[in-house]
Amino acid sequence: MDGLTSTAVFNTSHTDRPTNHCLHNDSFKYHAYTVTYMVVFPVAFLSNMVAMVVFLRQQHNRLNACRVVMMNLAISDWSFSLTLPLRLAYYFQGTRWNFPDWLCRLCTFGFYVNLYSSILFLTLLSVLRWAAVAKPLKHRSNVKPGWVSLVCLAIWLFVGLTSIPFLSEGVVQRDGVPRCFEPSNNSSWCRISILNYLGLVFGFLLPFLTIVTCYVVIIRHVTSPGFPQRSNRARSSSQKTVTLVSMVIVTFLFCFLPYHLVRTLHLHSMCSDWSCAVKVPLQRAVSITLCMAASNSVVNPLLYYYSTKTFRASARTLSSSFVSTVGESFRRESIRGGSIRRGSIRRESIRVESIRRESISKKLIRHKHSEDSNTA
Repeated sequence: MDGLTSTAVFNTSHTDRPTNHCLHNDSFKYHAYTVTYMVVFPVAFLSNMVAMVVFLRQQHNRLNACRVVMMNLAISDWSFSLTLPLRLAYYFQGTRWNFPDWLCRLCTFGFYVNLYSSILFLTLLSVLRWAAVAKPLKHRSNVKPGWVSLVCLAIWLFVGLTSIPFLSEGVVQRDGVPRCFEPSNNSSWCRISILNYLGLVFGFLLPFLTIVTCYVVIIRHVTSPGFPQRSNRARSSSQKTVTLVSMVIVTFLFCFLPYHLVRTLHLHSMCSDWSCAVKVPLQRAVSITLCMAASNSVVNPLLYYYSTKTFRASARTLSSSFVSTVGESFRRESIRGGSIRRGSIRRESIRVESIRRESISKKLIRHKHSEDSNTA
């Protein structure tokens, strides 16, 4: 899948490096992606859509900096989920791309935009929570939603511009079959490897170190001797911050760390003379870790729910409103259906009664004719 993670290896020319000759079955990769996307798509689509609705409804009350970041994160994850049906169709059709070339490029581009925008938004969220705990006065006076919105816009622009090289990899022909998410030739691997190292340093290592630093400072602040003397509200806010940053670190360790580590080893093996005994297991490992990275769009809504009390309350209110609306609609439909059934029963009763009366009337007429005949 995608430029940095395709595990397909082909003999394309005599000038290719002798390392890219391992023959293997890609069915494991395709099955892993298919199962993962079938689970991720509906959950990510619905949960992030609910999150966006909740954040939009909360804006009418009070807009804060963290909510702005979470809204952008939900938009990123929801947008990524829209590309998953195309990927599923591709794998269901036996890895045959039957869509326009630009959609192939857009899917690859969208994956990396989602991946690195999510990482940077989570990093920004951790920095904001650190500022709220360690420097509360400066945080309240300097950190405004408008300023944070500009930072989010800068993140979108930075990630979008740095992901443009992935638009160069579109549909390629393999044995007459149009394929997507695969490098066009073996010479692409080393170019992709350079992009990988840039993404590894600026898109993962620096953000991860920033988050860990924020977490350490927050823990030191919370465990300081003067912390118990703070107000209940301040202690509650700090504890929520610890929960939030802890969940962010767990997300990094589960979704992003394995993928970046295995992807780097995989790409290094493709540009080096590593044996097939090493390459093939790495190719399977990178497929598994990519599925873990894609699951990030499902994990983030859990972060909103369990780290933010107002989000939980709003989500429950929205859920109750939805259930109430559906229940009312069902009740009205039941009443309407009951009225229709009662009307049908009433019409049927009238028809039966009419037939019965007509039958009695005919019997009376025949009886009268019989009496007249006897009299005559």
